[in-house]
Formats: sequence, structure tokens, C-alpha cells
Amino acid sequence: MNFEQLFEKFRDIKIGVIGDVMLDTYMWGKVDRISPEAPVPIVSLEKKEYRIGGAGNVALNIASLEAKISVLSVMGNDDDGKHLKKMFEDAGINTEFLLSSQNRITTNKVRIISRNQQMMRLDNEITKDLGYEDENRLILAVQNFVAQERPDVIIFEDYNKGVLTELVIRKVIDLCNKNGIITAVDPKRKNFFAYKGVTIFKPNLKEVREGLNIVPEELNDAAFAEIHEALEKQLSHEISFITLSERGVFFQKGKDHKILPSHLRNIADVSGAGDTVIAVAALVYAVTKDPHAMAEVANIAGGLVCEEVGTVAIRKDKLLDECNLLLD
Repeated sequence: MNFEQLFEKFRDIKIGVIGDVMLDTYMWGKVDRISPEAPVPIVSLEKKEYRIGGAGNVALNIASLEAKISVLSVMGNDDDGKHLKKMFEDAGINTEFLLSSQNRITTNKVRIISRNQQMMRLDNEITKDLGYEDENRLILAVQNFVAQERPDVIIFEDYNKGVLTELVIRKVIDLCNKNGIITAVDPKRKNFFAYKGVTIFKPNLKEVREGLNIVPEELNDAAFAEIHEALEKQLSHEISFITLSERGVFFQKGKDHKILPSHLRNIADVSGAGDTVIAVAALVYAVTKDPHAMAEVANIAGGLVCEEVGTVAIRKDKLLDECNLLLD
């Protein structure tokens, strides 16, 4: 495969990401002593950094690969939401279909880090499902997005924060199937079997075990083929794409299936790796319609972002170099 040509075609692809957007706040400092007030470390803060998280990180990865990307979600009408929207716009991500609501707050995960280790995380969020009004506003926004942008792919990024309700999932998948739009899903346990009729279903191994309530005796091709069959009975989807942590990934489309081992990496942080994998997988499949190429490139991308601390987007030039090195 000519990876230069493949990566150049990313520019022609339009993608929408729907799901739970978040603001990631990182506070970096050093620990020199224990507090006299309680047996906890005192962190002397040195810098604060904001990053796009959640479904927004999927959008950021796609923007980094230079495809056309829009984000579809409902966040709070608050300062964190305004800050997050500006960060999207600065990254070249279309926010025309990003909604705010008085009934929500913008999810903000504050991580306190010392010596490249996370000391604590503070979560400010609402996790209940969208109310009737916000639910229907989001569905209308997706309808407008499809009519105006005519996307190639819509990615569902579910973090169990309430944006992807069963109604939203069903309506958006039906809309995509009627319009020939590829759908890719990064699911969570709550709505695991709600994504009926999607193109690419990308759980991790833990989510598969919990969703199907099975623990394979051996993790081999035959076992995963049975898992695909069990998922297909529930979802009637096209492609199973299961991430296996340090073992690599598994994909199956029809009778074509394979385990692809991971590549040797110096792992620093696995945060956001799943976001990168679903973004790259959806983009490569939109260009090639080849599940093997999709899995190979996404497998490399997921490993690359694990070499950096915190949630980071994949770099297009670095991913291209690695593909040429490892897959040539």
C-alpha cells in the first residue's frame, strides 16, 4: 500500500463525531513534603494546561490527520464550555452543530500530576441522560449536519455521560444507513447493545467480556471469531474491531478475521489511546473500505500515543513514518 497516497486522501473525507465532549485540565507540580493537616502530599503547582478530551479528542485526532471534522454534542452553558468551544475552533474543528444547555455542565476532569505520575483526579460533571428537549435538539442538529455537510462517516464516542441516549443512537444510525454513511462506535457498557446496524463496532476486550458475559479460555483467532458471531447476533453490524491492550487488535468482517499483535513501545500513558484508534480506523476505512488496512494503521496509531503523557492527538507525519517502517 502507498501510505503517502492513503494519507493524502484523508483531506477529502468529512467526519462527524457525536458523543460526550470534555475538558481535560492538567495541573503539574512537585511534591516535597507531606501535609501537617492530613497524611496527604502537598503538590506545589508549577503550570496548568487545558486539553480537549472525551469525544472531542476523537475529533482532535481527525483534525490532526487533516480530514474535515465536525463535533456534535451537548455541553454546559458555562465558562468551561466556552473555553472548550474556542479550543475546538482553534484546532480547526467545526462547532456549528455543538449545542449548549442550561440543564448540563461541561465535563471537566482535573488531573494533578507530579514526576509524570497522576496524584489525583477531580471530576466535575453531570452523567444523567439528556432531557427530552436537549435530546431532540441534538437529533435535529445531526439531521442538519447530514443535510449540509454530507459526511462520509459519523463516529459515536460514548463515555457514559448521558449525551448518547438510546433514542439519539437509534435515530442517528437510521439516518446514516438511509444516507449511505459509515458509522463507527466506541461503546461503553450502558448502551453496549444499542448500536444495532453500525458499520464498525470497536469495544475493548474488557467491554466485550462484560457485555457478552464470557471469558474465553484462550485468546486466539477461533475464540474471537466466536465473539464476533455473538456480537453479530445482537447488533447485525458489519465489522468487529476489538482492541486487546498490549496484545494488539482483532478484526473481523464476514469470514475475514485476524489478530494483529502490537508493536514494541515505551508505554508512558494509555489515556486517550482508544480515541486515537477509533479516529484512525474510521478514517482509513472510509478511504480504503479495507478492514485489514484499517486495523493495521489504527493499531500503530494507538501504540504511538501511549508513548506520551496525557491525552494527545496522533501526529500525521509520525504515523506515516511508522506505517512506512512497520508495514512496508
